[in-house]
Amino acid sequence: MKISFLLHNAYGIGGTITTTFNLAQALAERHKVEIVSVLRHREHPDFVLDPRVTLRPLVDLRHERHDASHLRPARVFPRAEYRYRQYSELTDWRIREYLAGTDADAVIGTRPGLNVHLALEAPPHVARVGQEHLTLDNHSPRLRSALRRAYRGLDVLTTVTEADAGAYRRKMRLPRVRVETLPNSVPDPVLPAADSSAKVVVAAGRLVPVKRYDLLIEAFAVVAARHPDWKLRIYGKGEERDRLRQLIAELGLFNNVFLMGAAAPMEAEWVKGSIGAATSNFEPFGMTIVEAMRCGLPVVSTDCPYGPGEIIADGVDGRLVPVGDSAALGAALLELVGDDDERRCRGRAALENARRFAPGPVVAQAEELLMEAVSARRAGRRFVRSQTRARHVLVSQSFAARDAVITAAGNLRRTVQRGQR
Repeated sequence: MKISFLLHNAYGIGGTITTTFNLAQALAERHKVEIVSVLRHREHPDFVLDPRVTLRPLVDLRHERHDASHLRPARVFPRAEYRYRQYSELTDWRIREYLAGTDADAVIGTRPGLNVHLALEAPPHVARVGQEHLTLDNHSPRLRSALRRAYRGLDVLTTVTEADAGAYRRKMRLPRVRVETLPNSVPDPVLPAADSSAKVVVAAGRLVPVKRYDLLIEAFAVVAARHPDWKLRIYGKGEERDRLRQLIAELGLFNNVFLMGAAAPMEAEWVKGSIGAATSNFEPFGMTIVEAMRCGLPVVSTDCPYGPGEIIADGVDGRLVPVGDSAALGAALLELVGDDDERRCRGRAALENARRFAPGPVVAQAEELLMEAVSARRAGRRFVRSQTRARHVLVSQSFAARDAVITAAGNLRRTVQRGQR
């Protein structure tokens, strides 16, 4: 089977790029896989790509920025989509040309505007799979209206959380489109897990307002006051960098809080820490949460919509605190900073719990969806959801695994407590 991913810009940095590369590389074990990047602005991507996966751009901004068609607005890519200003008549034409000539059995769109292109312009032989890496409720009413019309041309729509899949099923009226939860996967770690001894809290992501690193820095001031030997390392780049540097200076945290810049891959940095932190106001999934847990770090996170609550078992492998609550965040961090045994216990639980998001189970579900969608297209029939099993298989397995971790963690904690007596 040949699988093609249609991506906004593979040469940038972000969660959608990371998870697309992860899934493409895992599928390349058994299939022919390519990533088609609509835009390209540099020579090489930030992330190293498996040589078995072909990467090709449609519009190279280094050479075509002044083409007249690049200046005229896009007509297919929806105007209400966040990235609309980066699209044009030229991107419309290049995407249409790519889809018309593709020999892929399945094409996977990775953002709403590209899913619209796929739904409207893919040839009949292509299985059309749209991915939602944000959430339905995050989209404006105008964009939701455009998607409701266009998405009827998709075969499958995947979301990264069951909560969002439920929203699409209830609100979008897409009876002939199969809506499934397909969480992001994180590759199996290659380094030994963190041992919880380092006095370091680690956070990673774009330095943008929604990630609320200002909240994390303010909360960490309480930690630093009581445990001045602990450090906070924040990895990433973005528009908030100067403001965060100023906040660090105002709070006198020069010796405790460090803006580390971007790092890819992050695994080598996670294992240098003992606690992960995520403080977003909104998080469609929580890729960095899973990355940290897969490296053996318990994670303190805001309980924001949608992802953290489906990943973290509060009090077992991390903590969930109210959005925007600096005091609660500081208290949760102190809880782990001040108790070596509890931090170690939760780190082990995090490592076990995060196995749900290993490539194996996620790729298996993706592969099954793709093969069934391709078979349906070849047979000339619509791909409808199985009422008996498909909708909740991975989700039920995921929560069953988490329940097992909760039980195991409780047993481990009791064992530790008996040993201390």
